[in-house]
Amino acid sequence: MTEKNQHEHKHGLARGLTNYGDSDFSIYLRNSFAASMGYSREVLKKPIVGIANSFSGFNNCHRHFPELLESVKRGVLLGGGLPIEFPTISLGEVFLNPTSLKFRNLMSMDIEEMIRAQPMDAVVLMGGCDKTVPAQLMGAASSDLPAIQLVAGPMMTSRHEGERLGACTDCRRFWGNYRAGKVSDQEIRVIEERLATTAGTCAVMGTASTMACITETLGMSLPGTAAIPAVHADRMRAGEATGLAAARMVDSPIRPSELITENSVENAMRVLLALGGSTNAVIHLTAIAGRLGIPVSLRRMNELSDNTPVLVNLKPLGSDYMEDFFYAGGMGAVLRELKPLLHLDTLSVTGETLGDRLEVDPGYVDIRIIAKANEPLEPQGGLVALFGNLAPNGAILKRSAADKNLFEKEGRAVVFTSLEDLASRIDDPELDITEDDFMVLQNAGPRSASCMPEAGYLPIPKKLSAKGVKDLVRISDARMSGTAFGTIVLHVSPESAVGGPLALVQNGDKIKISVKSKSIELMVDNKELQKRRDAWESNITPLLNRRGYDRLYAGEVSQAEKGCDFSFMLPIEEKNT
Repeated sequence: MTEKNQHEHKHGLARGLTNYGDSDFSIYLRNSFAASMGYSREVLKKPIVGIANSFSGFNNCHRHFPELLESVKRGVLLGGGLPIEFPTISLGEVFLNPTSLKFRNLMSMDIEEMIRAQPMDAVVLMGGCDKTVPAQLMGAASSDLPAIQLVAGPMMTSRHEGERLGACTDCRRFWGNYRAGKVSDQEIRVIEERLATTAGTCAVMGTASTMACITETLGMSLPGTAAIPAVHADRMRAGEATGLAAARMVDSPIRPSELITENSVENAMRVLLALGGSTNAVIHLTAIAGRLGIPVSLRRMNELSDNTPVLVNLKPLGSDYMEDFFYAGGMGAVLRELKPLLHLDTLSVTGETLGDRLEVDPGYVDIRIIAKANEPLEPQGGLVALFGNLAPNGAILKRSAADKNLFEKEGRAVVFTSLEDLASRIDDPELDITEDDFMVLQNAGPRSASCMPEAGYLPIPKKLSAKGVKDLVRISDARMSGTAFGTIVLHVSPESAVGGPLALVQNGDKIKISVKSKSIELMVDNKELQKRRDAWESNITPLLNRRGYDRLYAGEVSQAEKGCDFSFMLPIEEKNT
């Protein structure tokens, strides 16, 4: 093939030329600058596989990425491609203020635009920490270039006095005991250094692991790769196989729009429910699907939840860790148990259908970790959406990690008007609260000053925790970590910062929740609510007093049931409907 014909096919460096008004000059200049990096002319003729690398010194989950990157490059070379790494925004969950969710959409835009702007024929997405994977999938869905996700993999567990430890369910448990006076200052410092001791994402079925499993279900990562521990040699082999698969996608392209479909999204929701996975995944899956114009309905989620069993015995709802899930059979075992409920015609990046995959011998499955569908841990899915006058657009409860004794309950509201109010009063000995009350947090949704942080896991007031109280109903428009547990109602929509009904709740009001009827009601008459609504004033900082991304986010972020995405990032036809 002549150099001119190569340019006409627009592969490799000939894709998306910088515009100087002379395309021949553009490729001449690009080749010249590429040569300055030591590439030979023969190498520059190869198709290019971009590698979106979210390594950062502010992201502990990704500290093994330099080594993992080399395995991906090796795979791309084996497949006849030229691997070119490029850096992207990285979202280290605990290193961002006010919360990582605020920057998920920014990272998705970074991913999308760099895929579009730079010359590549396919792309490998390297991510793992909670918001990086959904951000990468959102960007990949919007750009629709052949793409394949490689997740970081979970941490291995540690030990403390004979007990296994894993971030971050155990960190919350020990912190609760510390607040209750059952763990000393010295011991909590020792535990602090033993909770997270390897590279990788949280060792439990938190948001990162949930999203890894959802990614595999969507077909956007290689089968069997979601649960491989970050430090396991198989993770390196998965990197090589991912690079090889990406190179092969150049000649046999499979685009995200062919993988992320209504059927694969519904499969992913089934998996989320069967895992007892993170509540955050509802927001992320909605945002990913939304980039391709696929709606995700909370009412449909409830229908799926009613006949999807919980199968996976991992913390925070069970007793084990992601490394156990990996050795127990991983996602393949879960999918085989769910097979009668799944759409088997969905595709993977390998080109095979889900049905084809599940015909393969599953090998050993540890049914203590991954239960049989006819003997599940729970007969219904791990998540349920509640609706009512307090949450007209829905709220989420992780029922598999909650106290069933609190599922049908009426309680008195103890209201905290902000995170600052919560922090200042939660441990006040004079706080008027009992274990039968409902804690209510306002102004913690996506448009609030705190931008929907993982603060929905409200701490038990010291006056109650000291008496042995371990759970009570907590309600907010915030999120919570996928590693958390408790009877916690989240994502109340519309949020209080925009005048949703949650903003009208006052101390002493009665609230009634019913998991059986999937309802949440504020027991205040409409006349009184209207009076409060007329008196309500927004405390959101006006857009004119904001700048940069903060201004963009505050003006465009949607409510939880819409995935907290920006409306202008949706497909044009979806935006205009």
